Amino acid sequence: MATETPPPSKTPDRLPSADEFTEVQGSPEFAELRQSHRSFAFPLTVGFITWYLLYVLLSNYAGDFMGTRLFGNINVALVLGMAQFLTTFLIAYWYARHAAAKLDPKAEAIKSRMEGDA
Repeated sequence: MATETPPPSKTPDRLPSADEFTEVQGSPEFAELRQSHRSFAFPLTVGFITWYLLYVLLSNYAGDFMGTRLFGNINVALVLGMAQFLTTFLIAYWYARHAAAKLDPKAEAIKSRMEGDA
């Protein structure tokens, strides 16, 4: 079994000081990065928690509805339970794409600038 050895991590030319971290934290570039993350993550988190709690509440208080057979031994509860897994994977995939396209390039630019590469 062959495994690829990852390339050695590049050691930065210099390490930023605490003052530089504070300065970057207050920069418009960092604020834009933070806003981009929050505008994506917070609504999805609220939406998923709402969807999950709806499933739990239906399971506890709407047993007749959740027990409704759709076909064969497949009922509403099973379909909604499987949909929980599906939405979890879809959100993870969607976030990975969002991070790769919008967050990672901005974060890398900030990191490079702080480490003296840019």
